[in-house]
Amino acid sequence: MHRSRLVSVVLDTPSAQVGLEVDFWSAALGTPTYSPPGEEQFTALIGAVPDFFTVVQAVGEDAPRYHVDIETDDLAAEVARLTALGAEALTRWKDAFAMRSPGGHLLCVVPVHSDPETFARTAHTWP
Repeated sequence: MHRSRLVSVVLDTPSAQVGLEVDFWSAALGTPTYSPPGEEQFTALIGAVPDFFTVVQAVGEDAPRYHVDIETDDLAAEVARLTALGAEALTRWKDAFAMRSPGGHLLCVVPVHSDPETFARTAHTWP
């Protein structure tokens, strides 16, 4: 008998871009970072995902990948904030905006999907 659980989303990033990627995600999610001694190739984003959805999405591309969704109550403001942090806007589908982080990872900015209580309790408030 054993136990297991989903513990992390790992954004594999080329070494040359890892500093930009850490800075982007730390600022984008409002989280401090931590690199364990002896494992400097890993940088944890502390407390980034308190309530988490796991979703499998069919995509019309050959290569499998991971991406994250950032939910917001103001799509335009969040896209602008992430763009100012170095993300690139790619496409829009319905009310979702696909973007690419400075290190090349895909992310989507989506309207609130969480129940209102969870969103109110866990969302970071940006100025």
